[in-house]
Amino acid sequence: MKVYRHGETYIAPKGSFFDGNVKIEGNFITPPWTHIWGNVVVTGRLELGPGSTVGGFVEAESAIIGHDVRIKGPLRVLDSATVCDNACLHSIQAGGDVILRPGVKVGVVTSEETIYVYGKVSTEQLLGRAVKVHAP
Repeated sequence: MKVYRHGETYIAPKGSFFDGNVKIEGNFITPPWTHIWGNVVVTGRLELGPGSTVGGFVEAESAIIGHDVRIKGPLRVLDSATVCDNACLHSIQAGGDVILRPGVKVGVVTSEETIYVYGKVSTEQLLGRAVKVHAP
C-alpha cells in the first residue's frame, strides 16, 4: 500500500490496509478504518485513525489512538499515549503520561509517569507514578 510523505511524516490514504508488518522511520498518520494485519513500528508519533485495527503489537515514540480502535497486541511507547473513547487494547507500556478516555478496554497499563482516567474504563491493572481519575 502506498503512503504519502510530507517531511518526516507519512500519511496513509483513505481506505488503506496493510497485509503485513509496517515500519515507519518518522511520524505516521492513518485515516479512519485503516487495517494493519501485522505489527506497527514507528520511530516518531503515531496517530491511528478511528475504527482502525492492528493485528499485532504497536511501538512508537508517542501515540494517539482514535476512538473504536482495536489493537490485539501490546502498545509500547517511549513517551505519552492518548487512547480515545471505546478503544480496545491488549495492554499499554509508556515512559510518559497515559490518558484513557471513557469506554476504553485494556489489560494492564504501566506508566513511568501519570495515568489519567476520564470516565468509566475497563482495565485489569493501572501501574503508574500516579493515577488520577476524573469522573464525569
